[in-house]
Amino acid sequence: MSIDTALPVTGPAVVAHAAGDLRIEELTLAAPAPNEAVVEVHYGGVCGSDLHYWLHGAAGESILKAPLVLGHEISGTVLRPAADGTGPDAGTPVTVHPATPGPGVARYPADRPNLSPGCTYLGSAARYPHKDGAFSRFVNLPTRMLRALPNSIDLRTAALIEPASVAWHAVERAGDVNGKTALVIGSGPIGALAVAVLKRAGARRITAVDMHEKPLEIAKAVGADNVITAEDAEAIAAVEADVVIESSGNHHGLASAIQGATRGGTVVMVGLLPTGPQPVLISLAITRELELKGSFRFNDEIDEVIEALADSSLSIGPIITHDFPVEQALEAFAVARNSAESGKVLLSFGTGSAS
Repeated sequence: MSIDTALPVTGPAVVAHAAGDLRIEELTLAAPAPNEAVVEVHYGGVCGSDLHYWLHGAAGESILKAPLVLGHEISGTVLRPAADGTGPDAGTPVTVHPATPGPGVARYPADRPNLSPGCTYLGSAARYPHKDGAFSRFVNLPTRMLRALPNSIDLRTAALIEPASVAWHAVERAGDVNGKTALVIGSGPIGALAVAVLKRAGARRITAVDMHEKPLEIAKAVGADNVITAEDAEAIAAVEADVVIESSGNHHGLASAIQGATRGGTVVMVGLLPTGPQPVLISLAITRELELKGSFRFNDEIDEVIEALADSSLSIGPIITHDFPVEQALEAFAVARNSAESGKVLLSFGTGSAS
């Protein structure tokens, strides 16, 4: 049964105005649309795209043209359910699928709406007007985005469900990994989550690579059997993995992925390289008959992630290394930027009565 409650008036939010200009502002909550629930956000995970908007005023080709509320990795509770009767009741713990597939003629596989032209994402400047995100104490969200959570998943861990879905999608792009050897290049949050998903999927031996010790420690904690520093090209090439997940997002990492793959192996590229031409060891990929596959966001994998967390078959807790109150968002972003010292950094938006 839903619980009626007065709507909050304002709440703190994290807003990017331009490169180097990140502000914590008190924003007024608009009246929700009939299909929107009012969600009280408890935790939000700082993503690489959030860092890019802060540091560069852009994430790839998505350039800030107006202030943007950041954030798409969140968990919280429904404060008021949607007026149209859809979605979860008040008090329900939720996480969020932040994508809205684009309208128009479908020129993409029907089961892959993540590839739809015009797809929007919470906290994205890809289009103008921008799509505000959910790094806000209170936010109105369409109920189709909400996923109710079982009580067995705490809201802190639930903030990782969105990036875990990205990793799950990447592993699925590789096909059946059961009994296969796997190599993960780049052991930041997405790479570490890929390790955890590979472990659950039955990969026989998982090797993780990174430049820093802290990410490698995290990778081992969630299932890596072996770790290698990124400078050790000989050791990486000797892995000869059946499946490689490239999550570093730079051409050096992609080179390591190709060198570390066995003949006839599969390389899944989930790390987003900069726009424009990139140097690639394409001749080696050709002569080894490697399959190079892109991986972008996710679709319904979020539901599988929730099930796996609920039955404890997926373990991702060690990936969270820091959390900060929203008032310390600038410090949180600085820590998240330092991949040598942090895994996933969370913002805590607190709970309690509205202002």
